[in-house]
Order: sequence, then structure tokens, then C-alpha cells
Amino acid sequence: MTWFIDTLFGYGFLQTYILTHVGTLSQGTSLALWIIGAVAIIAVGYLLGSINFAIIISGKTYHEDIRQHGSKNAGMTNMMRTYGKKAAGLTLLGDALKAVVACLFGYALFGQLGAYMAGMACVFGHVFPIFYKFKGGKGVVTTAVTILMCNPFVFIILFALFVAILAMTKYLSLASIMSVLMYPFILNGIEVWLNGGCPYVLFALIIALLVIFKHKDNIKRLQNRTESKFSFKKSVAPPAKTDDNTNSEQ
Repeated sequence: MTWFIDTLFGYGFLQTYILTHVGTLSQGTSLALWIIGAVAIIAVGYLLGSINFAIIISGKTYHEDIRQHGSKNAGMTNMMRTYGKKAAGLTLLGDALKAVVACLFGYALFGQLGAYMAGMACVFGHVFPIFYKFKGGKGVVTTAVTILMCNPFVFIILFALFVAILAMTKYLSLASIMSVLMYPFILNGIEVWLNGGCPYVLFALIIALLVIFKHKDNIKRLQNRTESKFSFKKSVAPPAKTDDNTNSEQ
């Protein structure tokens, strides 16, 4: 069991196999295995990320597309404002679990490197889902869980920053933007302090840019002081559930 955990969160099973068979595997075979593993990680991460629970829950439960309501965003916050806490909680759970599964798959193949690759692909899939015409959410929850899976210490620091900004301003978007903006810098600082270098900062930078790009409308509203403040209350009553008004995209 110890070997399993050490390998899973160390170099991963595939990379460990490649490294321990350097003398018996040809250079071409080793390279081919590494490429296959990398493609598998990115593909699985992206496809998992493309499963958008906000769209699924709004379609199956309320027979509507969440992207037609509120901020038009397929994410937890818009689900909260449109349908309430239960729908938002289920969305949060789904978006979190897909990031967990993606990162564990990455760990299984390439260790922490694989986890970062899978997490980045999962966020990309959430933002640009292939199953929903590349119109997805903003990736905040998926990003947060990816950070937690890859580096819990960095997650704790960023979560504290997120809570502090949200408590002071009540702007969920501002708290999300500032936290993800600081992600590459805090990750780099922690890794340099602990390990003398950070080979994963590029993944953090790509994730940060993706999430900030999806918040471009929020940034404009924050500048114009028209951004809505976060509340745990839904803004409208959920539509009545009917059987004859199904969403064609689900």
C-alpha cells in the first residue's frame, strides 16, 4: 500500500515504469510511451472538464439552459442566483469531483506533473466544453480543486486571500480574479522556497489566464461599478418543472 501511494503521488506508474526500464526500453519506445501518456492525460482531463454540471442540472431539473439566465454563465454562482442553494451545491460538487478525478488520473500516469497537466486540461474543458459548443463556465471551482490536488499549501494561502477579499468587498468575481491572478506568483514563491525551483508555474499561468479571460465582462462591470454583489439567496424563483419543455442541448 505504501508503494502504491508513493508511486501515485511520486512519479506516477507510467513514468516510474519508463524510468526503471531505461536499460531495456529503446529511446523511441520510451518517448512513445511518454507521448501516449501525455495525450491520454490531456484528453481525459479535457473531456472530464467538458462535462458541465450547471448545464446538466438546469436542463434535467428545470428544463432550461442556465446560459439563458442571469449572467449567462454556466457556473455555480449563476446557478445560485437563478435556482438557489441546492442547484448551486450540486454544481459545486460536480465541478469539484471532475477536477479530482482528472488530477488523480494525471497522478497515476506521471505523478505531480501529470496532475498539473490534467488539471489544466480540465479547466480548459470547463471553459471551452466540446459537448456544449465550447460555451462553458468560468472555471473557478475547477481551478480551486486543481490547486488543492496539486499543492494544498498554495490552496490554503489562496483560499484565505479569496475569503478576505470576498468578506471585504462582497464581490465574488473580484475575489476569484485576484486569487487566480496571484496563483502563479504564490506557487512559484512556495516551490522556490521549498524545492529551489518551480517547473509547474507555466501550468498555473495558463490556468490563471483562462479564468481571468472568462471574467472579462465582470472586470468591465467592476470598473463601471455595476457588478452584482454575492448573496446566498437566489434572485428569482426556479421555473416550474414540466415534462414538455425539454432543453434540446441536453
